Amino acid sequence: MKYQTRKKAFILLADGTIFHGKVVGENEGTAFGEVCFNTGMTGYQEIFTDPSYFGQLMVTTNAHIGNYGTNKKEVESDSVKIAGLICKNFSYNYSREDSDASLQEFLAESNLFAISDVDTRALVSYIRDNGAMNAVISTDVDNITKLKEELADFPSMEGLELSSKVSTKEPYFYGDENATYKIAALDIGIKKNILRNLAKRDAYIKVFPYDSTFEALKSWNPDAYFISNGPGDPEPLTQAIATAKDIIASDAPLFGICLGHQVVALANGVSTYKMHNGHRGINHPIKNLLTGKGEITSQNHGFAINREETEAHPELEITHVHLNDQTVAGIRMKNKNVFSVQYHPEASPGPHDAEYLFDQFFENIAKSSKKEVSI
Repeated sequence: MKYQTRKKAFILLADGTIFHGKVVGENEGTAFGEVCFNTGMTGYQEIFTDPSYFGQLMVTTNAHIGNYGTNKKEVESDSVKIAGLICKNFSYNYSREDSDASLQEFLAESNLFAISDVDTRALVSYIRDNGAMNAVISTDVDNITKLKEELADFPSMEGLELSSKVSTKEPYFYGDENATYKIAALDIGIKKNILRNLAKRDAYIKVFPYDSTFEALKSWNPDAYFISNGPGDPEPLTQAIATAKDIIASDAPLFGICLGHQVVALANGVSTYKMHNGHRGINHPIKNLLTGKGEITSQNHGFAINREETEAHPELEITHVHLNDQTVAGIRMKNKNVFSVQYHPEASPGPHDAEYLFDQFFENIAKSSKKEVSI
């Protein structure tokens, strides 16, 4: 590869701390967002296209990013959703046979600004100690004071509603229309692999916009309901919370993942809070309290539900806990066909320990609808 001189770039955190790097490729640019990190060794393409990461500057802790290229089939949405990429070593060349483009080409198509040659160990350590915060990445090294002023005015993730930015504008269908089950999915940032996992279990899915009412979902006469993952703070999603309340009151089967899990909790009067730096990676340990078994899971969330309120709730039971910090990772309702988890059982970069949750959902649907389950 021909040697190229690359422009200097930097990361400016909200508290004034600066880390230095170099721009990926030859572009100049600036990008704002909440800086966070993901510990996954693989799955960077899935991470970058996950709607739950909308508006975030992603720091990858793996030392090499881009080394296996990209494949058009390995996306979780129709475009890159992160606000910017920060990494140590960016691989311009790739060696995987079934890749169809380099990561540089893939990011260029989305006009995504990325910087490399950053001391990501120091940056991640700083975020772990000081918490996730807003930041800006830029090549505009001569205007740091101006960027500080713009960063001070950039909105905090806490209280920010982002589902409207990533949700479908119109309902659409996914799967085989002759499938046994019909599932109405509320899209507050849904990943494609969730739809794949539902469809391969003999379901036909109608995906509804984030602000759809229960009446709109119910009018399709589904066998069950699903509330997806997504970005931002769950508390501003007042319509989604109201829809969840109505689904729960209807006694229909309901399954929620990540942001959907938080919406289910809020529908039951349990509050949520912004975490210090969140859980993001494919190596998070979970304990299933119903079976006593451990699960290694893929996670991506910066908010969690209040454990004390959940434990005190007469109609809720904690089913899963995160073993690193004992946060609530799963709940179910005692007298309703409703459950949710704060992680990703569908995660395609792996692992697959939690995929049984989709089977559990369909077993619940079969009991409710009196139809035979096909798993």
